[in-house]
Amino acid sequence: MTHQIIDQYFYDEPAYDYHDGGYVPLEEPATPQQPLNIPEILQPDQETATDMYYTITAQTGAVQLLPGTKTKTWGYNAPLLGKTVIFKKGKTIHMHLVNHLPEVTTFHWHGLAIPGPIEDGGCHAPVYPGESRDITFKINQPAAMVWLHAHPCPSTAEQVWHGLAAAAIVQDDHEAALPLPRNYGVDDIPVILQDRRFHEDNQWDYRADYDPDGVMGPTPMINGTINPYFDVTTQKVRLRFLDGANRREWRLHFSDDLPFTQIAGDLSLLPRPVKMNKLMITAAERQEIVVDFGNYQPGDEVILYSDDTPLIHFRIHQFTPDNTKIPDQLFTTPDPAVDPGLGIHYVTLDGCDESVAMNGKKFKMDRIDYEMPMNKVQIWDIENTNDRPGMIHPYHMHGCAFTVISRNGHDPLPNETGLKDTVVVNPQEHVRIKVWFNVPGVFMYHCHIIEHEDGGMMAQIKVIDPKNPDKQYHLMNHMTLMKAFAEERGVPMDQLWLGGMDSYKKMGETM
Repeated sequence: MTHQIIDQYFYDEPAYDYHDGGYVPLEEPATPQQPLNIPEILQPDQETATDMYYTITAQTGAVQLLPGTKTKTWGYNAPLLGKTVIFKKGKTIHMHLVNHLPEVTTFHWHGLAIPGPIEDGGCHAPVYPGESRDITFKINQPAAMVWLHAHPCPSTAEQVWHGLAAAAIVQDDHEAALPLPRNYGVDDIPVILQDRRFHEDNQWDYRADYDPDGVMGPTPMINGTINPYFDVTTQKVRLRFLDGANRREWRLHFSDDLPFTQIAGDLSLLPRPVKMNKLMITAAERQEIVVDFGNYQPGDEVILYSDDTPLIHFRIHQFTPDNTKIPDQLFTTPDPAVDPGLGIHYVTLDGCDESVAMNGKKFKMDRIDYEMPMNKVQIWDIENTNDRPGMIHPYHMHGCAFTVISRNGHDPLPNETGLKDTVVVNPQEHVRIKVWFNVPGVFMYHCHIIEHEDGGMMAQIKVIDPKNPDKQYHLMNHMTLMKAFAEERGVPMDQLWLGGMDSYKKMGETM
């Protein structure tokens, strides 16, 4: 293990979100502390030695988040967020996806390397109200925390804001053999970081809060809990962080500058654990840490902060001493050879507010922007063209894992040396990544400030299967989905409002 403690957040501080003119500072809730909600594990409808069967239902709900009126919410198999789905490497997954919402949605499996566009669940796989869709795919990737969220263009951000975001965990034999905490709900905890603004009668109002650079709220919401505490009953606790916010960056640290050990990133364990006392996570990233509370006594409290705002109060109880050590070697990150016949592919993340684009163009659902053969390896160069100080863009790819090669020619950060699907790109920075797809289909790649992707900072790749190179994919257009939204909301098209539409209209473009 690296013995030096990392005590910085990395990235370009002048580009942090708190410098943005529309930044909404977090505020400590004034309401009483509540037990941290730990999402239940979703039980499969059926499981065999080779297959797992699940029903995932998108539904409306109401949750007692604050005293007074319940907040109207959406969730998966739950009134808010969702139950945690377990995937086992090597098994075939059968999903029955049901939409009990009042409008069209999609079910995107963020981080799963599964075919696209239908199984992946991007904008081309709509499930209309009262209808369902069945998909099947195989899990062939390392242990990691992935997640499920809605992805209907251009209303992804609004539906995630309603609550459509849930954790999923990929399990494999390698991770299971390591001496790591994994008693779910006791010492292995998903931590979904989000923020909200509460309006009249404790309700959310996405349109009132809309910002094309990313919607924020002043109230931290952790696993759908306001002002949570967690009872610590084991010396070591594994926290699986997911930044499920539309825009907010979280700069995490504990009281007393308590050090912790990062063991995993987006899509795998890290090759080696990294000791740190500060961790910054951006939209859609996952970071897993192990915290050792061995120096505390029953009755003590340790607080997790983002900047200066308390997020979770860890209440220390009696626990059995734990002398297990995290191994110095956790994972061997794949490093496949780059195909010499494929040149470097360049991607630019352009603009901010309504002017956002990728490679100078706004996203079109029925346009393929790039083609790449399956099972080939290529270097992609991702550039944030914003002038400094600018803003950070978290760049995400569907359907694959990648490795970070360099940042402006320098080594990647110590905690981004495993497999990733989302990477931070600073203003005026080139991040080079090694990309390969093991599954065919059409996939999106985009900024994961969700209002940016809705506003057009997104593109599509067609991954070609050499065994079926002529396969064609039916690509919907934006208008098909927008007409559905208008009909479901009972408004004429000229009165339909979806956040992403503004970005196209204000730049004089059609969707």
